[in-house]
Amino acid sequence: MKTIAPLLLTGLLISGTALADDCENASTQLELNQCAAGEYQQADKTLNATYKKVMARASEEQREMLKQAQNAWLKVRDADCTFISSGVEGGSVQPMIHSQCLADKTNERNAFLDSLMQCEEGDLSCPLPPQG
Repeated sequence: MKTIAPLLLTGLLISGTALADDCENASTQLELNQCAAGEYQQADKTLNATYKKVMARASEEQREMLKQAQNAWLKVRDADCTFISSGVEGGSVQPMIHSQCLADKTNERNAFLDSLMQCEEGDLSCPLPPQG
């Protein structure tokens, strides 16, 4: 079983790469659902990288506040997307609608966190120190 798991994982990674190439030509709902999920996964990966950069610039006290804010944001994002996709609950399009919502909200949060990295000297509305 131990040798099968890496083979399955490799197969999934390869099929995921092939799937990304085919998203422009996706025509079935399953393909569209998978592409939307891939877009969300990429957005989440980007957000995690930005979050780490912001955490590195924040003071120790700010890190705890940012962690609390991020956890609260995650709950709101997930609840919003569950609500948004509830109109098509049980339908084959629901996973796509849900993933698109997650990707959109995650990209918005990434843009917000990224803006915190652009603080200029004297900007009192920006909580992080200017990049030095």
